[in-house]
Amino acid sequence: MDTTLQKGLMILEALAKSAQPRSVEDLAMQTELNESNVQSALEAFEFAGYLAREPATGRYGLSLKLWGLGVGLLSRLDLKREAQRHLSELALRTRETVHLSVLTGADVIYIDKIDSPELLHASSEIGGKAPAHAVAIGKAILAFQPAHIIEGIGRNLAIFTPKTVNSLEALQHELSTIRSQGYAINLGEWRGAVYGLAAPIRRADGVVEAAVGISGPSTRLTSEMIALAAEQVVEAADDISRGLGYRGSRG
Repeated sequence: MDTTLQKGLMILEALAKSAQPRSVEDLAMQTELNESNVQSALEAFEFAGYLAREPATGRYGLSLKLWGLGVGLLSRLDLKREAQRHLSELALRTRETVHLSVLTGADVIYIDKIDSPELLHASSEIGGKAPAHAVAIGKAILAFQPAHIIEGIGRNLAIFTPKTVNSLEALQHELSTIRSQGYAINLGEWRGAVYGLAAPIRRADGVVEAAVGISGPSTRLTSEMIALAAEQVVEAADDISRGLGYRGSRG
């Protein structure tokens, strides 16, 4: 393990447990580290914006930036907790693998899933990643992101199959369609034999940062099945959004 990182985390934990800002000497004594190591770590965290230093006393405390990371984690925990029942219901209704994902950079991260009971089914791992532009659950989130994020991703598109969207203009056109119809589809754009369908989830403030979707083999997710399942997936997404406090319309 990187001992420098380990020491830095020890110092952050000590500050997190303290109600007041702490001096270098206090932290060195509590963590049993030498003062020069403590000072270096504190200065690095301050430079990154995670700590604030009191000019009058020279003591250090946690900043709002670090607090914001915790709020982000709590929001994802709330999302998982609120979504669980709806994921189970969607899995029962569709008998396909169900995913709950959030956008991180140009990828989506699977934060929860329920596998299909069918022998042949889409496989994935919680914590696994997928390219947002090539899967339904990613496009369902991307469609509601600011233009600069879409443009940044759209200028660096990796191509996985002949069906993968291959230009910014094509991506923008597809995302416009998704905004109009309320859901996204993937017809073998990442893995050729795997299709998918997903809808966006909104926070209480209306921001889309997650989506729920189903994935399965192309032999089962036919155009007829997608048309039937679309209503079920959108309903699940809307129910989760309401559970998170969203009261507006989909648009």
